[in-house]
Amino acid sequence: MKRETSMKSAGLHIVDTHAHIYHPDGTRYPMRAEPLRPPAGTGDIGHLQREMQAAGVARAVLVQTGTAYHWDNRLLADTATTHADWAVGVCTLDPAAPGSGTELERLVAGFNVRGLRVEPTRPPNARFDHPGSERMWKAARRLGIVICAHIQSAFTPQLAALLSRHPDVPVVLDHAAYPRGADGADSETVTRVVALARFPNLHLKLTFAVTGSEDDFPFRDMHPILLRLIEAYGPARCMWGSDFPCELWLKGKATYQTHLALFTDELGLSEGERRTILERTPMQVWFPAG
Repeated sequence: MKRETSMKSAGLHIVDTHAHIYHPDGTRYPMRAEPLRPPAGTGDIGHLQREMQAAGVARAVLVQTGTAYHWDNRLLADTATTHADWAVGVCTLDPAAPGSGTELERLVAGFNVRGLRVEPTRPPNARFDHPGSERMWKAARRLGIVICAHIQSAFTPQLAALLSRHPDVPVVLDHAAYPRGADGADSETVTRVVALARFPNLHLKLTFAVTGSEDDFPFRDMHPILLRLIEAYGPARCMWGSDFPCELWLKGKATYQTHLALFTDELGLSEGERRTILERTPMQVWFPAG
């Protein structure tokens, strides 16, 4: 479904806060074993730029693609540095590795990295608030960067504990802990995420609507969930992201432009709410220097 740029997005300095980047040169940027790959010809930085231009998006946050490159942030760092005029990077590091703190400092100082994505350890004893995570949160505070918490809702109590201990660290909850349309706006996941709104340093990344929906565009089963979360956090703590490359992560249910159109045209947001979610909040969190 091809859409023209919405008139409701005209004049906005829109920020895409969630794009994953891939590179066709597997020698220069080797992938992990059994990576998740986008379809051929999609997912590189040129493709992202074309999608952004067509949709009227001005800036992007490039999130390390762990399912392709694991802890190897070279592509992320090189791309964020080359395109520093309109992009910043979010790296992912092994919190248990002794050199991760030093590597984080290097990436922040020299490679336009503005955030760190943190995930739980692997099963069977998965933890989000483990000692390695605690060290990375302390490093984020010292370096003045953002934590992206990538968790399922079962880990929200551990996230709450970390938020309590680190009230000065700006945190973004990736994909809002993955609520599902089939579960409704009063689901356990939504209720847990709403409860976290008491922490003023926590922001929501509203990137889950397509993947969590049982419906086709405009994903009406997700509207009550989105609106409840926006009400709980306020637009000033919410931001949009595309899930680029949409060919991989949205599995053909939406294009880059239709994913954006959900927020510009379909949710019934006011002009002020749209501007805050699509521009003001992400600029303050990710591009504070303007």
